[in-house]
Amino acid sequence: MSSLASGHSGYVGRFAPSPTGPLHEGSLVAALASWLDARAHGGTWLVRIEDVDTPRCRPGAAAKILSQLAACGLHPDAPALYQSSRGPAYQTALDTLLARGWAFACSCTRRQIELAGAAAGTQRTRHAERIYPGTCRDARRATPGCAIRMIAAPSLRRPLEVLDVRWYDRRLGEQRQDVTHEVGDFILRRADGLWAYQLAVVVDDAAQGVTHIVRGADLADNTPRQIHLQQVLGLATPRYLHAPLRLGADGEKLSKRNEARALDVSDPTLALRNAAAQLGLTLATANLADTLAQAVARWRAQWMA
Repeated sequence: MSSLASGHSGYVGRFAPSPTGPLHEGSLVAALASWLDARAHGGTWLVRIEDVDTPRCRPGAAAKILSQLAACGLHPDAPALYQSSRGPAYQTALDTLLARGWAFACSCTRRQIELAGAAAGTQRTRHAERIYPGTCRDARRATPGCAIRMIAAPSLRRPLEVLDVRWYDRRLGEQRQDVTHEVGDFILRRADGLWAYQLAVVVDDAAQGVTHIVRGADLADNTPRQIHLQQVLGLATPRYLHAPLRLGADGEKLSKRNEARALDVSDPTLALRNAAAQLGLTLATANLADTLAQAVARWRAQWMA
């Protein structure tokens, strides 16, 4: 565990926003849930700025996010970590996977993957993964201009065996995913050289000593891939809780991509009460300190009773 992750209880949690814009109502729900769980456990709460996808990051967005959190009384226990500074750590992990035969170079385009799926009779539903057919798996060499993928198999000795990952979510209960057939070999580094979310988040959670991950339910189906990476790299698997999402009027997850409005923190107490309501917590307080204290007590009663 790093020196940044030194909560008295041994609990370390984190909120990891992408600086593609300011926080909106939905991202405050996720931030509040992770903060509440850390405070209810008497642990450490960290903020990590996930800015590896540099073309989508907006200048000033990270600073804006941190100021919005501060306005709501959500102060991290250490300076924010920026993924854009973490390239050497990701490269070390990737080199390990390549050396052990768990990763390979892939020159397939999205269109080629779509066509391969269509030829195999695979129907891709909206928001679902493009299931990788294993076209380049036997190459096993990293070449310039290629993406790098992780082999979705439980053992290199049995590469055709199904990777069936089972895990427990504190809110959703028992979970299961056939990563081999529902996802396929997944990206670790993109063809443009940018690091993929799955590898970066696993490396950073381990480096920061994260023991509990509380995040939005839309990220639940990423968890089996991350558990697979943790196991292959010999890293600990945190405990997970995937919180309810704040949905827009169209029933879709509220996000920056569907032009969710920036979070209004002119009345932070109201913003927090609204976010808490999405988490099933009804608060009746008039000031920020009392709102946060009551929210911690109710979270503790709901999730730690």
